[in-house]
Amino acid sequence: MSQTSRDRLLLGVAALLLWQLSTAWLKLLDPQLFPEPLQVLRLLVEDRQVFLKSLLSSFTLLFWGCTLAALLSIPLGLIVGWNRRLRLAIEPATNVLGPIPPIVYIPYAIAILPTFTQSSIFIIFIGAFWPLFMNTIAGVEALEKGIVDSAKTIGVSKKSMLTKILLPGAMPHIVSGGAISMVLAFILLTAAEMIGATSGLGWYVKYFSDFADYPRVVAGIIVIGVVVLVLMTLFQRLTGYLLRWRK
Repeated sequence: MSQTSRDRLLLGVAALLLWQLSTAWLKLLDPQLFPEPLQVLRLLVEDRQVFLKSLLSSFTLLFWGCTLAALLSIPLGLIVGWNRRLRLAIEPATNVLGPIPPIVYIPYAIAILPTFTQSSIFIIFIGAFWPLFMNTIAGVEALEKGIVDSAKTIGVSKKSMLTKILLPGAMPHIVSGGAISMVLAFILLTAAEMIGATSGLGWYVKYFSDFADYPRVVAGIIVIGVVVLVLMTLFQRLTGYLLRWRK
């Protein structure tokens, strides 16, 4: 075990002991709002089937929203970043639409789209699209002009320019945008599930909070935290693979 792993393990154990000390031993916190660790652990085991169903529902929405965003934003970002005239033309629209919080589209998505699943995928798509799109453009702009000029000089085709020159060159910016997109997409997923879902991690927390069942609320928050940790760890490994040439 590396030193970093040991440090993280010690921090986790310290946090768990502090939780146990403040709830079960010293009774410093309201037991209605702050359950004991063993109580939460018991609920994690009891509700494991509900959590598995919620995870499947949440991951389905997250997968389709993020996949559609990546399939559209990265190619468009490469094209727009490469074409200066096109980039300057759409820059005002990008500056206006990009910063708008995607959560404001939720009422319209629910009203216009026929199902909650489609509405949620659309909201996640919007949230994941803009960071990826704008970072892809920035990555192409940051690419050394001499590389692009040399490729043009030797007659590289447009397809090869996009896939073999611009895409690898912009990849550091793309993965940075991807990390932002993933975090934002998960936040939007949880928010959407809290509003109109009948399953999912966000629904689980909202449903039991309405009944003041805070032990289950804490259990749901812990599961969400673990899921985010796993997703970011996997994304970091994917980033290391995509940028392995930098080593």
